[in-house]
Amino acid sequence: MEITIPTPPGFSFRRTVLSHGWCALRPFEFDKREWTLVRVVDAGETAPVTVKISGDKKDLAISTSRRLKKKAGEKIVRDVRHMFRLDDDLREFYRVTSTEPDFAWIAREGAGRLLRSPTVFEDLVKMICTTNCSWALTEKMVSGLVNELGGESDDRRKSFPTAAAMARRPKSFSATRFVPAIAHPISESWRSESRPAPSMSKAGSSRICPRKI
Repeated sequence: MEITIPTPPGFSFRRTVLSHGWCALRPFEFDKREWTLVRVVDAGETAPVTVKISGDKKDLAISTSRRLKKKAGEKIVRDVRHMFRLDDDLREFYRVTSTEPDFAWIAREGAGRLLRSPTVFEDLVKMICTTNCSWALTEKMVSGLVNELGGESDDRRKSFPTAAAMARRPKSFSATRFVPAIAHPISESWRSESRPAPSMSKAGSSRICPRKI
């Protein structure tokens, strides 16, 4: 099924996709050779659906892994508009940045939009997974959540788990599946540098580890 979404003036598909590291965190998949963003989304049907998104300054072209009913197709459109922030009015932002020589490129390049997930919940969980760890561990944690708890699309890709799916799992699930994989390399790193690992209460402030693409 093919869907086309018009984009606002000055929109840049490439600048938005590569605005930060979200395009590299599952269920996003970024094909730089084809300049296509792929992810699994909840279409409001029994199983989630995989969408492949490409675009230019005028339109986003969406290809779904199966044909959808009208209501499900409308939800895909809403989710994609949300992910690419197509309804954000950046005209005032562009006007202001255009007056500064160092920032004039922003409007000219169509930058300024940050790719986001279809839901605030997914963005929140991913943000937590970036805290006080390397980007490699962020990818490992997010991939683990998707693999273990995500719903399966018809092409066998998986979606990001819902809050309900995560809440149904006991506390021991996170401790046994994810914490050891994270704690071991961290403890080895501290041991190799011959210094004691800090207690959680004295850990440093949160930081985000962006991925350079």
